[in-house]
Amino acid sequence: LLVALSPELLFLGAGVQLHNNGYDGLLIAINPQVPEDQKLIPNIKEMVTEASFYLFNATKRRVFFRNVKILIPATWKAKNYSKVKQESYEKADVLVAPPPLPGRDEPYTKKFTACGEKGEYIHFTPDFVLEEKQILYGSKGRLLVHEWAHFRWGVFEEYNNDEPFYRAKSKKIEATRCSTRITGINRLCKCQGNSCICTRCRIDSKTKLYEKNCEFFPDKHQTEKTSIMFMQGIDSVIEFCNEGNHNREAPNLQNKMCNLRSTWDVISSSEDVRNTTPMVGSPPPPVFSLLRISERIVCLVLDKSGSMGDYNRLNRMNQAAKHFLLQTVENGSWVGMVHFDDTAYVKSKLIQIISNNERNVLLNSLPPAAAGGTSICTGIKSAFQVMREMYPQIDGSEIVLLTDGEDSSAKDCVDEVKNSGAIIHFIALGPSADQSVIQMSKLTGGSHFFASDEAQNNGLIDAFGALASGNTDISQKSLQIESKGLKLNSDPWMNGTVIIDSTVGKDTFFLVTWDKQSPVISLWDPNGTPMGGFTVDTNSKMAYLRIPRTAQVGVWTYSLQAKANPEILTITVNSRAANSAVLPITVKAKMNKDTNSFPSPMIVYAEIQQGYLPILGASVTAFIESTSGNTEVLELLDNGAGADTFKNDGVYSRYFTAYSENGRYSLKIRARREANAATQNLRHPPNRAAYIPGWVVDGKIEANPPRPKIEDTQTNLESFTRTASGGAFVISNVSTLPLPDLYPPSKITDLEATSDGNVISLTWTAPGDNFDVGKVKEYIIRVSGSILDLRDHFEEAQQINTTDLLPKEANSKETFIFKPVNISEENETHVFIAIQSVDKSHLTSQVSNIAQVALFLPQADPNSGVSISSLVLIVVGSVVSIILSITICILKKKKK
Repeated sequence: LLVALSPELLFLGAGVQLHNNGYDGLLIAINPQVPEDQKLIPNIKEMVTEASFYLFNATKRRVFFRNVKILIPATWKAKNYSKVKQESYEKADVLVAPPPLPGRDEPYTKKFTACGEKGEYIHFTPDFVLEEKQILYGSKGRLLVHEWAHFRWGVFEEYNNDEPFYRAKSKKIEATRCSTRITGINRLCKCQGNSCICTRCRIDSKTKLYEKNCEFFPDKHQTEKTSIMFMQGIDSVIEFCNEGNHNREAPNLQNKMCNLRSTWDVISSSEDVRNTTPMVGSPPPPVFSLLRISERIVCLVLDKSGSMGDYNRLNRMNQAAKHFLLQTVENGSWVGMVHFDDTAYVKSKLIQIISNNERNVLLNSLPPAAAGGTSICTGIKSAFQVMREMYPQIDGSEIVLLTDGEDSSAKDCVDEVKNSGAIIHFIALGPSADQSVIQMSKLTGGSHFFASDEAQNNGLIDAFGALASGNTDISQKSLQIESKGLKLNSDPWMNGTVIIDSTVGKDTFFLVTWDKQSPVISLWDPNGTPMGGFTVDTNSKMAYLRIPRTAQVGVWTYSLQAKANPEILTITVNSRAANSAVLPITVKAKMNKDTNSFPSPMIVYAEIQQGYLPILGASVTAFIESTSGNTEVLELLDNGAGADTFKNDGVYSRYFTAYSENGRYSLKIRARREANAATQNLRHPPNRAAYIPGWVVDGKIEANPPRPKIEDTQTNLESFTRTASGGAFVISNVSTLPLPDLYPPSKITDLEATSDGNVISLTWTAPGDNFDVGKVKEYIIRVSGSILDLRDHFEEAQQINTTDLLPKEANSKETFIFKPVNISEENETHVFIAIQSVDKSHLTSQVSNIAQVALFLPQADPNSGVSISSLVLIVVGSVVSIILSITICILKKKKK
């Protein structure tokens, strides 16, 4: 049963909302590692206020920032802050956090979804907010609008640092930009101290473009108004590129990812802009709320109804709750406990976790037996009473609600839950857990988890383990290193290894559970030394060991021998950062949607990083478990193809379409990598503001300080293992009848083309028969002299013979070489190429991104009657004498 909710209810817990042209609820969070600096807050306010008015004009008087919340770390001592409600650092829209690397203060937006889809967060560093970097990026307010367009509306950059120049249809080399009416000069500048030597850029004989390190220097004084997604720092730029001035030739991400659409076309199609009308008057300045993170307050609300006696549910709940109390919940937190069946029982008032003594009190309060009916609202209301005894205002308090049963009266307390200000985290156990409680977690910004009755999948322990505070410094969080289980029959052994890397090791905790009889547990450290001392809890059928001090780095080996047949064994390993100064490797998992209707595909995401640096080369596996316990296993990839938006960004992705039934599904991620196989990506992230190398003023270049250089783009990492829960999602309308092939091949998004004489070489990643699984039947490759004709009328473009092109398995690298013939237009300078894939059911993919090569056809003598169809590579500047004299200019060097 799903509860029908009013728009007023849906407004809560939903992040930023647009109402009457104004954004409400924008959350800017200061990282717990940022030391207190009272100058940060006024600088943030100034930035957002300027951004609001700039945004208002850029969107043609449609939207502005009205209400903004600034989340202050708990360590900051000033007293003039309000209490946090349902806000948390993990759910912030804008982060003010340390840089990915020292000195790298450029803002960026974390986004790994498709064109038009929202990003994860915007990242500013404290130094960027505090210092004046207007000369490098433009004003902070303008830059926030640039990043907001990435984050909120899913548009991309209109520059390209990897391809800063391209050969235009006009036969000129142009800087990659939008619009082309932005003026400037191209120069190669070498600076030392306060002086720079600038020379004209030469043509590279291989690329036929300007040489490496040649840069476009914009004129300081312009009249062109577009575009914010190219270079918002130019004073005249106040608009997004639109259909009238969009540069479709430029090899930038906006053209590639958004099918040549202008940024304003994407933005104006968004729900924000589509559903608003221009305001007549001017918007008011933003109103700011300052909220400080306070002590965590949690109440466990645990179902002990009669159905919890089935499938060993009560004992499994107690095992998971004990793991939460022993390892996950942070010191300093206040924790209470309520049991419920058809009535509620307060088993522990709020007590503050200071030592193991308080944890043990709570361990002894867990329910010993299952009986009675199910009254979810009664349990929730009792939890409210527990929390209000100490805190009359329970805004921001958390309820961890676990239930396995349906309760038709659960909808009756939705209003009370909404008005309480508390956050509801919902753990659904088994196939019959009440659906209406999902709405409570959505309303309040809580999490939703699902665990099946298949105990070997370890779903309950994973769910409780994922409920660390969203406001705790990452160095203090308990991270899951391993989570594994087996159902044993004839073979009594469960053996394996766990890697403790150097970024973790503090407070390392091993937990073993069983179903029938205590197994023989053997554990060896990396030196082969046996580790004894497990605490055995025979009533809860679990044993655990906390490693003193910091666990030794290396491979730990375990061996579990079952004493019953059959038996179910699980092992869970958690640890914390070894050193607060070294950020640990982390894994975050999510689906692209919380609810979905068959047959629409979903996407699995796993983000692996150390701090804000992406981790590459990991082996990442997703385990998706259905309501009845069926598990689908997917290998996730960071290859920039299929469901994966960017290659080597540390986000591993895959399509999921293997729906076996209606109801809840859970997601679990396992990441592992051996030594030297995984690397950190030190490259600058995508979706960031353009760095301005300098300005042209009165014909002279005024150079800006150079961007900090990173010598190595990747560094090798040691071995590591991590697991993470991605929560639950709900699928509906799955058919039980035999169905035809519903899924076409995925769109090719990484098509690239190069030319050598009259030969064009293509490369791309192979799609699959069903999105990114299997093998397609054939490829259709077409070329055209018009990029828009190829996009809008692909079927009418000239087709290339691909008889000899045999498709490979999905995610393989494909190559194809051909010589184009019969180009109809004379003096053609460009050939545009695109691919469509066809599967065995004759379903076709979307047309790929459009690749281009710059060529020209030599004009035939009109009196010769000869038709020339061969293509010759253009050499720009071959008929232009190049001035080789070098002008040495002493340039004004701007200080940071």
